[in-house]
Amino acid sequence: MKGKDITVNCAAIPETLMESEFFGHEKGAFTGATQRREGRFSLADGGTIFLDEVGELNRELQAKLLRVLQEGEFNPVGSSQTRRTDVRVVAATNRDLSMAVQEGKFRTDLYYRLNVFPIHVPPLAQRGDDIRLLAEHFLAKFSKSMGRRMDPLSVDCIEQLKAYDWPGNVRELQNVIERGVITARQDRLNLDYALPDRIKTENIKVPTPFKNSVKSVRTVQQLQKLERENLMLALEKSRWRVAGKKGAAQLVGMPPSTFQSRMKALGIKRPH
Repeated sequence: MKGKDITVNCAAIPETLMESEFFGHEKGAFTGATQRREGRFSLADGGTIFLDEVGELNRELQAKLLRVLQEGEFNPVGSSQTRRTDVRVVAATNRDLSMAVQEGKFRTDLYYRLNVFPIHVPPLAQRGDDIRLLAEHFLAKFSKSMGRRMDPLSVDCIEQLKAYDWPGNVRELQNVIERGVITARQDRLNLDYALPDRIKTENIKVPTPFKNSVKSVRTVQQLQKLERENLMLALEKSRWRVAGKKGAAQLVGMPPSTFQSRMKALGIKRPH
């Protein structure tokens, strides 16, 4: 099939097989190559190929990838015939490629060829609203796969999740929610079982308004008041500067656009 959207996890494929995965191989090209095989770039012709963890590629394969990006052509392993492909390439990495270039681990020319339209995704801890949305998504996903009916996340659960810095980012959050569904009792996610001990004892610092409040229920108006007071405090500390380093949005851990939307929703206006 041509024109498919293809994903390649560059960190999950053995280095010795990576070239064959990318460009395919001819029958007899190496031990175990009992038949001809199409590579991922050939399968993605006319579509999109997503290279996840592209920073894990070795220098030799980086050069061959650069050729595909520059010229749109490649040679399958064991073949002298040049093949052509027309693909859209999307790449992702958790490495600092600019630093890898300085250290000589990543080709400068490939770095600039991939860095045409960069999108920087901040760490999960800096995207407070995303933590709740992702947690709810994973809760629904694992509840369905395990055939369980789960109550929505409580305010206290959400605050605990937001208070943690998530060094493992989205994958760590996913694991915590999955563990929470497995160990849940009476259809309620219990983070006492789901969160690792090091998180519960060292890292979780539940904001004062929510301490010892598991049994208390707050109205929407009360929650909005708390949120408004928190945003006002951040604005005062940042001298009403929303974006940028040490801006109010960074202080509360949300994108500036989200912060401004919450200001508008809560009727917060800059004083004249």
